[in-house]
Amino acid sequence: MDLLQQYKKDLEIELFRILDFWQKNTLDKINGGFYGRMDNDNKIFQDAPKGSVLNSRILWAFSGAYNLTKNPEYLIVAERAFRYIKDFFIDKEFGGVYWTVDYNGKPLDTKKQIYALAFAIYGLSEFYISSKNEEAKELAIELYNTILKYSYDNKNGGYIEALTHDWNPIADLRLSKKDANEKKSMNTHLHVLEGFANLYRIWTDEDLKERITELIYIFLNHIIDPETHHLVLFFDEKWNPKSTIISYGHDIEAAWLMREAAEIIADKNLIQKIKEQSILVTSAVTEGLDKDGGLWYEYDTADDNLVKEKHWWSQAEAMIGFFNAWEITNNVEYLDQSVSSWHFIKEHIIDKQNGEWFWGINKDNSVMNEDKVGVWKCPYHNSRSCIELIERMNKA
Repeated sequence: MDLLQQYKKDLEIELFRILDFWQKNTLDKINGGFYGRMDNDNKIFQDAPKGSVLNSRILWAFSGAYNLTKNPEYLIVAERAFRYIKDFFIDKEFGGVYWTVDYNGKPLDTKKQIYALAFAIYGLSEFYISSKNEEAKELAIELYNTILKYSYDNKNGGYIEALTHDWNPIADLRLSKKDANEKKSMNTHLHVLEGFANLYRIWTDEDLKERITELIYIFLNHIIDPETHHLVLFFDEKWNPKSTIISYGHDIEAAWLMREAAEIIADKNLIQKIKEQSILVTSAVTEGLDKDGGLWYEYDTADDNLVKEKHWWSQAEAMIGFFNAWEITNNVEYLDQSVSSWHFIKEHIIDKQNGEWFWGINKDNSVMNEDKVGVWKCPYHNSRSCIELIERMNKA
């Protein structure tokens, strides 16, 4: 069996294992939806808050898996996620989605994080492809218009990070405590691009196409550092850089997502520009590779500090990002690195005893004591790496 055939077979098995874990362990049959938290030892916290990003990513993962495999069980889980988002996360009064609800579905953190709206659009669009549910499509379009109405910066371009529940300016714009409290971030813009591009697959609106094009140029003109080819993480309103940290996982994720967005809108000139940038960014990412094939987490150029952790999501994105670079260049070293990332995941990240993937490992290869299910830990990066690569191999 040649390399690609074996790689594809491995990923088909792993995709089934990931989704099987979520089907069997995370459905909240008492309070509805999905449990909000599970620790590293698979202990469920039934009263944990439920996050909108987690639920939108579950919606995307099971919709995407159904679109690939046509397994009807996956569509049932996707429909469960859709109903829960529609019934409990959508703000019926002011629009948008809540950041979190409690375990009963009552609004908890009601601020409007644009990142969360983008993921809802991403999941709803994928669900529409699998279900042809018109309500899902209408809701995705409504959230798109909500982002434009309240978050778009008409003066400087781009999108403001967050607002209050009723769309007023908010003091704390951060996605998490580790983030800089700035008006704009690479992370939010990357996932707004991702959400808008997926929406365009089901709704070929000209204004939406222009917004996607503008977002790609924001990456080319502001977010990708022209000297280092790494992404700048945070900015003020006028796109002045406010961060010295390199996130290797986000670099490699952006490298392939930008190409995908340009191809979805079928802009030939932009596709060529993005392919060139994609290779420059991917080449820069190799600085963050360890000799075992794993990708380090972050590097702060200001104090020469390398965070020697290897997180699950960065490794998953590396699989796709290096494969993407191989497709563009035919340089087999990129394909080898994609496979090496997968081997690293098999060796260190997959929980062979209890299922799913660990959050990551420390520099001594010990497992990080972080949640297996949570506001951030979802079946998204890992299932998507499997789905995306299987689809690419099917086309090869």
